[in-house]
Amino acid sequence: MKKRGVKAPARLLYADSERSADILYATRFFVPDPFVFLEQGGRRLVVLSDLEVDRGRKTAKVDEVLALSDLVRGLGFPVGASVFQWLPVFLKKRRVKRVEVPFDFPLGLARALEAGGVRVDGVEGMFWEERLRKGADELRQMRRAQKITAVGVERGAEVLKAATVGAGRKLQWGGAVLTSERLRAEIDSAVLRAGGMAANTIVAGGLQACDPHERGSGPLKAGELIILDVFPRDPSTGYFGDMTRTVIKGKASDAQRHLWETVCAAQRMVLRTMKPGMEGAGLHRRVQEYFVAQGFPTEIHEGRWRGFFHGTGHGLGLELHEEPRFSKTSFFPGQVLTVEPGLYWPGVGGARMEDVVAVTEKGVSVFPGARVEFEL
Repeated sequence: MKKRGVKAPARLLYADSERSADILYATRFFVPDPFVFLEQGGRRLVVLSDLEVDRGRKTAKVDEVLALSDLVRGLGFPVGASVFQWLPVFLKKRRVKRVEVPFDFPLGLARALEAGGVRVDGVEGMFWEERLRKGADELRQMRRAQKITAVGVERGAEVLKAATVGAGRKLQWGGAVLTSERLRAEIDSAVLRAGGMAANTIVAGGLQACDPHERGSGPLKAGELIILDVFPRDPSTGYFGDMTRTVIKGKASDAQRHLWETVCAAQRMVLRTMKPGMEGAGLHRRVQEYFVAQGFPTEIHEGRWRGFFHGTGHGLGLELHEEPRFSKTSFFPGQVLTVEPGLYWPGVGGARMEDVVAVTEKGVSVFPGARVEFEL
């Protein structure tokens, strides 16, 4: 496998654009089943089934749309022939002797192409490096996705604020115990009504909130820190939003407030400091050092991690977690990243504050966020 050079050969994709960010970026066309995309000599084409071809000719952002049934017949195959059969012949007819593919390209298809005389090279990292730098239209679409996300977060806080405290400090809402599952359903429904599509929303309280990717389950309780992490997709564009807030039903203890305020202060420091040319690794270390100074070292305590044991952020776009990694990049204008420091301290709780930013010429522009009170 090798990195793509400056003068790249033909580029080939075979995937569905519901799941593949690479083919969605290349075509801006949603198709639930795998289809062929080829870029050759600066021109882009797709091969679509008869079910999709008319829609593709209207909306796909490519130079040429070919109907699969006509193509396979023209190549001498029966309609319904496997892509493993006709694609090697199609490429050779186009005088394509070598293609570059992403690392998640189907292995069986790659072997079929090589057996048919087409060399297949995998591209390390992002297949479309242009995705690292978002243009004005992409930024507009991502801000829309983040506004949808804020609706979900605000709905979660609204329900928690309306809840009452029952026996055993369990929260009650709508005549029943308020569980993580019920609150997640309210958040996801609000996202859906706002035009988004949510999945795996995190509503985690108490000890569960000390595991950063725990979705949360069971009754929510007063007096415990609750993490609301919402990351829906805008199905009209494919872009993701991502936002986290930490709240508590009732009055926080001094230890809980200190944990939450420390996380909020760390995020403000990052947002104030980020600028082009700065190394993400150095900024990540500053967050770690600040947490240690506030009494929160990252360590294994009684058999489990506590402190700050994930990244300060991640790239965001057509994938929820995409390049660049916060600690592996030097910031430059056009990047879109999350900023989400967190602390996880069993016995006190978990807290995370997350917003999305675009790197500008002088610093960062913060996408619209949810205004949520800490104590509800």
